[in-house]
Amino acid sequence: MEPLTYILKWSEVILRWGHVLFAILWVGNSFLFNYLDNKLNKDIKSEEFDGEGYLMHSGFFYKLSRLKNSPNKIYLNHLVIFKWQSYMTFITGILLLAVIYYYNAGILMVDKRVMLMSPLTAIIFSILSMLISWLIYDLICKSKLIKNDLLFLIIMILLLGALSFGLTKIFGPKFAFLSVGLIIGTNMFANVLTVIIPNQMNIINSTKENREIDMSLSLAAKQRSIHNNYSTFLVLFIMLSGHYSFLVYNKYNWLILSLIGVISIIARHYFNLRGRNRNRISILFTSIIALIILAVVIFIFKY
Repeated sequence: MEPLTYILKWSEVILRWGHVLFAILWVGNSFLFNYLDNKLNKDIKSEEFDGEGYLMHSGFFYKLSRLKNSPNKIYLNHLVIFKWQSYMTFITGILLLAVIYYYNAGILMVDKRVMLMSPLTAIIFSILSMLISWLIYDLICKSKLIKNDLLFLIIMILLLGALSFGLTKIFGPKFAFLSVGLIIGTNMFANVLTVIIPNQMNIINSTKENREIDMSLSLAAKQRSIHNNYSTFLVLFIMLSGHYSFLVYNKYNWLILSLIGVISIIARHYFNLRGRNRNRISILFTSIIALIILAVVIFIFKY
């Protein structure tokens, strides 16, 4: 084995390991804070707190309180801000993309049966798909459409279907499948980088300078965080797509992916509602039954 090939192999091992590790940390933080926001007791009368709750871990009780206002300025310089998990997940993912797929674009990205193009063209298409998708999503989030949850959801599902279909007409099945995950993951990272963290820093600086806090920043950051939360199940499914080629190489892989996206959103919605003490088990059953029906339909038409 040549030295360059050996180095690339080790790079792939380390990056893949790191990517999974950081993704676990990021997803864990996302699930925990969204769960706490839903689970904390809001039925309290306090000028200082708007939510309280208790946890137990390793034999110890922990009391959690969500503040109505900022803490004492002494603590502002020691705040724990969860951002590096997101940043490192994206960085390792992009490096992994470059080391594996972009380096071998002629083999892993280009499928002459789908579209005849050069490896460089395929790479450019891949980068543009991530950038343009983010710009469209961000534009919708900043428009009046964001005020209508149902309409926003429908638009996102339609865009997911269009994106999945379009990518299968450009790349080979495996990379087309993966590209959807790359785009969603990029949007999730960009939410953290361009909205969530900047808004948080703006709030912190306002407190330090005794300026009035713009609560719209908190609402916008929380909204993007919720979008990331609902996207997680589908992104994780796509991350593991290399293990189920019977779906990736199916004739209707784009449709299967879109339907699994809808099913994953329904399942995630159940757990978010449960965090609010609303145990709508019918929603969970709906997602399970829908997945079973999808599996049966795929079996009938495939075999």
